[in-house]
Amino acid sequence: MSRLKIAVVGAGGRMGAANIAAIAKSDAAELVAAIDRDTSAAIGKDAGSHAGLEPLNIAIGSDIAAGLAKADAVIDFTAPATSVALAQMIAARGLIHIIGTTGCLAEDDQAIAAAAQAGAIIVKSGNMSLGVNLLAALVKKAAASLGPEFDIEILEMHHRHKVDAPSGTALLLGEAAAQGRNIDLADHAVRVRDGHTGARTEGTIGFATLRGGSVIGEHSVLLSGPAETITLSHSAQDRSLFANGALKAALWAQGKPAGLYSMADVLDLDD
Repeated sequence: MSRLKIAVVGAGGRMGAANIAAIAKSDAAELVAAIDRDTSAAIGKDAGSHAGLEPLNIAIGSDIAAGLAKADAVIDFTAPATSVALAQMIAARGLIHIIGTTGCLAEDDQAIAAAAQAGAIIVKSGNMSLGVNLLAALVKKAAASLGPEFDIEILEMHHRHKVDAPSGTALLLGEAAAQGRNIDLADHAVRVRDGHTGARTEGTIGFATLRGGSVIGEHSVLLSGPAETITLSHSAQDRSLFANGALKAALWAQGKPAGLYSMADVLDLDD
């Protein structure tokens, strides 16, 4: 079987470099384009050198259409508006679109879902790692097994440069807990506590956000009952785990019908 041809969008960033490295080390895929916004300092640099590898003779450019013309799949860790625009372009070409972008609003998710219906093969997740998605499956099961007397709190910490909060991973874990409880996260999430808040409302799912330093990602889900607390947690130690998950998703998506998938589909974690 020929190798999957992948374009990396957001190539100039830290996740872009990790994605380039993961593809370069794979026997099942090859990098055919590295793309970033035209104001990026990485424009013109060799993609391999940017990723800390030997040169790959692929310069980081800004022409998205030219990159898509070479590719079977796109790995995209960028910004919501970029991911939405990409999804629409990819739908017209019937390509694979792996979206690791976080911070999407409801209207962004709706536009991405529409692109999947229009022909794109999309795998979107708030976190691409095996460990986090396994954690989400455990959180869902724990939330379903423990009654409402167990309060659910989600604690996350990321580096000082992260721009969205709560993190996509925290929201993924919150959705898992809400699914386990058979409730709507939007109606039960508590994201801010300040001042005299009163007692905690039963059935809510709380979020606490920490930012600082160079922390890649720390997430804990606490289920706290009358006399005990269960803590489920994950610690990201290197960005390569997200890139490896994104590559796994791209390879898995080959030959799949157009549609919107998650990492739970890729890893066969659904009940």
